[in-house]
Amino acid sequence: MDVRIPDIGDAQDVEVIELCVAAGDTVAVNDALIVIESDKASMEVPAPAAGTVQEVLVSLGDLVNEGDAIVVLEAVASADAAGTEETAQEAPGAATPADETTMEASEQPRGGESDGLEKLIGELDQLIDSADAGTKSGDEARHGVTGDPAVEAAHDPSAPGAKVYAGPATRRLARELGVDLADVPGSGGHGRIVKDDVKAFVKQSMVAEAAPARATAAPAIDFSRFGEVEEVPLSRVQARGAANLARSWTRVVHVTQHDEADVTELESFRTSLKAEAQARGTKLTPLPLIMKACTRVLTDFPQFNASLNREVTALIHKRYMHIGFAVDTEAGLVVPVVRDAGAKGVWQLAGEIERLSAAAREGHLKPDEIQGGCFTISSLGAIGGTGFTPVVNAPEVAILGVARLTTKPVWNGEAFVPREILPLSLSYDHRAINGAEAGRFMATLTTLLGDFRRLAL
Repeated sequence: MDVRIPDIGDAQDVEVIELCVAAGDTVAVNDALIVIESDKASMEVPAPAAGTVQEVLVSLGDLVNEGDAIVVLEAVASADAAGTEETAQEAPGAATPADETTMEASEQPRGGESDGLEKLIGELDQLIDSADAGTKSGDEARHGVTGDPAVEAAHDPSAPGAKVYAGPATRRLARELGVDLADVPGSGGHGRIVKDDVKAFVKQSMVAEAAPARATAAPAIDFSRFGEVEEVPLSRVQARGAANLARSWTRVVHVTQHDEADVTELESFRTSLKAEAQARGTKLTPLPLIMKACTRVLTDFPQFNASLNREVTALIHKRYMHIGFAVDTEAGLVVPVVRDAGAKGVWQLAGEIERLSAAAREGHLKPDEIQGGCFTISSLGAIGGTGFTPVVNAPEVAILGVARLTTKPVWNGEAFVPREILPLSLSYDHRAINGAEAGRFMATLTTLLGDFRRLAL
């Protein structure tokens, strides 16, 4: 059986950074075969069955995508293995239901940053050609080609732009590139949209977006003229993270609201639970308590648990609540996601945060552990700072920054008393959230952190 790259979300061209097996090795189910590194994290690709490795089809440094074959495995004979082999021997051009799901879920291409417009267009041409080739081998092999545009369009009535004339191959290419066919002018007969129309639309859109960035690009400077220098390449996580942050900063209308929470009682409560935390085999930091309070506030203010649609004409409210939190790793900043955080108690959140933090630092996060976040918490812990301006993790609309806890004198009406004060910074997309809503959000959050008993009300 051919072992292939599983669903890795919207990541593309992930690099093979470690080979865990060689030809002749015996593996058990879920043993690591290779390790790949995406723009957000490293992850292992496990063996789907026990058996012997016949051939390793990739090398260190190769770029792979979902569905690429990486290992030929002679599985141990069983009913499950036989079924898997039968599936692996299907026609090469046939796409699996998982492929369809991934393509439907794709929002837009993740193009790399470019120093010049010509390079950007060249990379875009390669992306389009790659998607186009996949379209021909998949859709046309599956559906066939007909001469009736109306019949071709009827193959996929639920796809974006279903009310326009376009064949299934064109529709799949549009999905791969994140294009709404309703926005694409057709050049075929009766206004039918063909692949070249989709390609031209994407190029035009990318050129329009790149032009302002190109005009304001920083000039190249030879720093060696001033003294000795050393150029250290960014890790893949750092480079992709920098590109994502730049996109968020330029496309999101950032506003930051600062406030302080008196967490004296909360810290006393947390300290009193140290023995119980040790008995549970975990560590109770302030983060699980802050995250729990955030889930309550997000329930009361659902516009913060949402995303803007592509046209910025509607707010998509999410009925789930997945909370991301920033983790500092040697490879760069990584944001694991605690899924269904609103349904978890403080101890469960503490366990998840500890587990995901360890996986992030070891490079073992799974794809679904870094995707689907609704709201992010970036905590500096004891590192320092009285406040900062975190960048919204688009397509989310808000992020909470937590600075260093300090002791300050606070007037209680009779005297100044020492209190534990936690600085908070809420950055939000002003297109989705106004200042008054952000103020109410922060007031509610600081009240909960000041008196954690209110979570029971």
